[in-house]
Amino acid sequence: MSRRDSDTADLPPGVDAPVFAEPWQAEAFAMTVALHDKGVFAWSEWADALSAQVKKLGAATDGHDYYEHWLAALESLLASKGLAARADVDAMAEAWERAAHATPHGKPILLENDPRQVR
Repeated sequence: MSRRDSDTADLPPGVDAPVFAEPWQAEAFAMTVALHDKGVFAWSEWADALSAQVKKLGAATDGHDYYEHWLAALESLLASKGLAARADVDAMAEAWERAAHATPHGKPILLENDPRQVR
């Protein structure tokens, strides 16, 4: 049984598994398409960036980490174009992480919840 078969084992006949396992994957996909549509990069540039990430040592052979590579490719491509420095991306990710930890369960995570944010 393949991973895809096991993902759809509990679904009714004729219903496919969701394309994205988590919302952030759909958001990364949508950002990539939107940036391409705006002319930030050519699709061939994107394909090269994603291919480089997927081919890195340690990539899962079953593809379960595909969207981690997708996100890394997007970050790398934007950094190479001088649009989003890695340090800025890392700082923003850390701020969101702090905001998530500071947000009560069941409430929306807002960047304003980051306890280190200057108010």
